[in-house]
Amino acid sequence: MVSLPSWKYPWSLVLAIGLLLILASAIHVFLSPLFPSSLDFFGARQSSASCAPFNASSDHGRTERWDDVEWGARFPADSHGAVTYRGAPWKAEIGRWLSGCGSALATVQVVENIGGKSCQNDCSGRGVCNRELGACRCFHGYDGEGCTKKLELNCNLPVSPEQPFGSWIVSICPAYCDTTRAMCFCGQGTKYPNRPVAEACGFKINLPSQPGGPKVTDWTKADFDNIFTNNGTKPGWCNVDPEDAYASKVKFKEECDCKYDCLLGQFCEIPTVCSCLNQCSGRGHCHGGFCECDRGYYGIDCSVPSSISPIQEWPEWLRPATVDLHDKAPTSSDLLTIKAVVKKKRPLIYVYDLPPEFNAHLLEGRHFKFECVNRIYTDKNRTLWTDQLYGSQMALYESILASPYRTMNGEEADYFYVPVLDSCIITRADDAPHLRMKEQKGLRSYFTLEFYKRAYDHIVEHYPYWNRSSGKDHIWFFSWDEGACYAPKEIWNSMMLVHWGNTNSKYNHSTTAYWADNWDQIPSFKRGNHPCFDPAKDLVLPAWKRPKPGAIWAKLWARPRTERTTLFYFNGNLGPAYGNGRPEDMYSMGIRQKLAEEFGSTPNKEGKLGRQHIANVTVTSVRSSKYYDDLASSIFCGVLPGDGWSGRMEDSMQQGCIPVIIQDGIYLPYENVFNYRSFAVRIQEDDIPNLIKILQRFNETEIDFMLANIHQTWQRFLYRDSVLLEAQRQKKLFSVEDDWAVEFSKLEEDDAFSTFIQVLHYKLHNDPWRQDLAQARKDFGLPNFCLKRTN
Repeated sequence: MVSLPSWKYPWSLVLAIGLLLILASAIHVFLSPLFPSSLDFFGARQSSASCAPFNASSDHGRTERWDDVEWGARFPADSHGAVTYRGAPWKAEIGRWLSGCGSALATVQVVENIGGKSCQNDCSGRGVCNRELGACRCFHGYDGEGCTKKLELNCNLPVSPEQPFGSWIVSICPAYCDTTRAMCFCGQGTKYPNRPVAEACGFKINLPSQPGGPKVTDWTKADFDNIFTNNGTKPGWCNVDPEDAYASKVKFKEECDCKYDCLLGQFCEIPTVCSCLNQCSGRGHCHGGFCECDRGYYGIDCSVPSSISPIQEWPEWLRPATVDLHDKAPTSSDLLTIKAVVKKKRPLIYVYDLPPEFNAHLLEGRHFKFECVNRIYTDKNRTLWTDQLYGSQMALYESILASPYRTMNGEEADYFYVPVLDSCIITRADDAPHLRMKEQKGLRSYFTLEFYKRAYDHIVEHYPYWNRSSGKDHIWFFSWDEGACYAPKEIWNSMMLVHWGNTNSKYNHSTTAYWADNWDQIPSFKRGNHPCFDPAKDLVLPAWKRPKPGAIWAKLWARPRTERTTLFYFNGNLGPAYGNGRPEDMYSMGIRQKLAEEFGSTPNKEGKLGRQHIANVTVTSVRSSKYYDDLASSIFCGVLPGDGWSGRMEDSMQQGCIPVIIQDGIYLPYENVFNYRSFAVRIQEDDIPNLIKILQRFNETEIDFMLANIHQTWQRFLYRDSVLLEAQRQKKLFSVEDDWAVEFSKLEEDDAFSTFIQVLHYKLHNDPWRQDLAQARKDFGLPNFCLKRTN
């Protein structure tokens, strides 16, 4: 007989051990979804798949379902109602789903079709063949099936005795007009025939009528002497030798400069790299905004391989792939389509390859190099980032095109991105005769609506995907000041990406002070009667901000409360009462003006300060030379509208200043998905006189809490992904990295693109309309209990 030893321990010790075991079990059961077993985070640009805490591949037979009570216990909201996921304070339901299911996401197998269709005459050397459709994307100024038709895109409007060059338009030209692009050059017979003659350069300039007044261009009188003469002391613009001019040996017309892309120097004498989407992905040549792709590649950025492309050279978003190669030859001039099985994570986005009139032509034909792009290039072909706020549209487009979430299989796609560059079309309205607004009453908003309508007509005619959800799974980007107010009624079911979410609950009309953008006059049979923003389906994205390596290096966003000596800060245009202020009373819906009347810290035109001005409050129209440091030295910063959105929310977040939002009924970036109470303050417009009293009620603990959330969230207001794509390209060309590339490479938190993908993933499984979507069951890479509305 075996005798067991007698254990003699106090009951208190046994009870303690039991409690520890229970606690360990609870931690394992409830918190394991919080700790994915890989650092490959959801939304990051990394190709390796993480091991999910739930075994998604073997879980299809499970019957668990989302339970609000249970998941509320697993992922409790904080005192402000937020549930944190990957550092950001989300609205509770969204944060819980992402914490439990976003972290559980696994890869799925997707069949990608690598096209082999041919195009007529191989596009005649004047375009790029889309091998999926067998259709040409023709360069600017060419058209037809095989790009055989040359267009005549004139620079000037019809002439008359009173207007010998036609009425003013951006492309107006007294010299040689390149009718493929409607651009003006010096032309043959001059010393520099390819030198641009942009706008006022070619016309007489009248001196000011009074001291200090502006010069006025006379668009009826060409200034031939200052363009074409070959005088020894003052040669015309087209004959000026740059070395002589730089050495001050000759004079030249000051109004002449180098506006067009791909050229730098005072006399456009330095050729540079042009600006293209993803710089043609290293698979082509950028021709002034249009990618001339290498043989075997196509797409707006040459990122799509065809069946004649070497498999080992396919882009990263198609790797690693298992390829099914056919052993029989094609039966026509077309090559066989290759089917490649690729492991991807959802959501999957199909990007329409629209005709270039909706994107590449708008880039290729722009008359001012800084318009609608987030970068140009220096004389050394180094990246020069722009302050173009509308550059976010290009940044997001680039990220999607290069993203592992992209698919060419529309049947597998969860979303469809429609790439209309409205940031270009609306800045280029009145650019040239072929972009006139006569039928649209001169309204840029109406003109852009028509552009979107044409894109809608194209995808409905040529693709089968719109009708399966009435366009609800389609995504459109409206970058202009008031957002999607001018969206045509046909596309309103879709998801709209905007920078300003006016729900029209208070301002049910156009709020811009610039008449050409007013959308009130657009006919209702064109626009319908939709609001500008629907928080149930749309998303507000941050505006583009130029990468500032110094601000990152100095960690301005992390400056503590004790070093923020200004209570409230706002620096910007304050309207007609101030010097150089916008003259319209309706500018900023009058909100900036009300703020200045109460708290203005610099004198207005009458020499008056604000009624309640105090020492630690700055409200000024005088732009500071250390603007970003001033923001980082403030606790609260004003986020007020301009002609719709402005970049103040992004400025506040990126410098770690608590945003104070004063614009009723209007959503800011991510406000319908993030819990804004965790890091921002909303003040009603009627409460502007009480602003300082309201802010003084926040104690140090509350302020530190909000600053800490900004510290965790600010990178989501940066387009870091697009910046790093550019850094990778530049690293291949130069041995020394630029400061912006070095500093941005150090950032590790989720950015604007990661956040966009996370929102799409949540909506994929939680938008109510998805449960009625008729489609074959897909592998979503999630446990069944995360599919509560897709089963």
